[in-house]
Amino acid sequence: MKRPNDGHSSAKTEAEQHKPLGTASQVLTSLAAGAMAGALAKTTIAPLDRTKINFQINQAPYSARQALNFLVKSYQREGLISLWRGNSATMARIIPYAAIQFSAHEQWKQVLGVDQDKVRKTSSWRRFLSGSLAGVTSQSLTYPLDMARARMAVTQKEQYSSISHMFVRIWREEGPRTLYRGYSATILGVIPYAGASFYTYETLKAIHMEYWGTSGTNPLEKLLFGAVAGLIGQTSSYPLDIVRRRMQTSPIANSQYQTIRGTLIKVYM
Repeated sequence: MKRPNDGHSSAKTEAEQHKPLGTASQVLTSLAAGAMAGALAKTTIAPLDRTKINFQINQAPYSARQALNFLVKSYQREGLISLWRGNSATMARIIPYAAIQFSAHEQWKQVLGVDQDKVRKTSSWRRFLSGSLAGVTSQSLTYPLDMARARMAVTQKEQYSSISHMFVRIWREEGPRTLYRGYSATILGVIPYAGASFYTYETLKAIHMEYWGTSGTNPLEKLLFGAVAGLIGQTSSYPLDIVRRRMQTSPIANSQYQTIRGTLIKVYM
């Protein structure tokens, strides 16, 4: 005879369904989620990202019309696929970068005790610091791929036919240290960028929970929170983003951008 369900068994089943992930499962889930999110986002905006890098490394003033002209000329000269030139390097970099960043953020949150206590509110500096440390961790482990992405975005196929070809040429002609050219400027920029991004996103989620009395957010709300967080993070670090792009691409542009201070003087003075 089939045993009837009672309240105890129902409660147990519900508890099992909402059982928190273990450490290993949490890390793997964060890695997978970060990788997929990063790949989708960067592929979607790849043409605009290439346009942005082009204006960052050149002296020409930016305008919406000039950006549109760049996209049109690239399409007419090399075809539609050219708008995604360098996206393979972007994917090679962003998949491990985003995966490590999301996973590292979860781990740094646990280390710093961010949002671990439901009674006591997490201090602002802990939220900011956990995001900054996550950004530094992921950027440090994937930086050569970021440099490769920048160079492929502003060069023609004749100069660098593939990622492997680029790394071989850089290693032989410029030396291995070039793979980390602009690293200091990048780290100085990623601290406010990642810190402000994660801080804003987590804070908006906390405000939402307090106001609506629910811990969950729907996809549209997450998209909105992420957009606001990205806007604030990018704005806070953009001047240093220009510096790192100039330093990363200086050999192919025949420009001398060797130090952060020197690059700042040349760009902004």
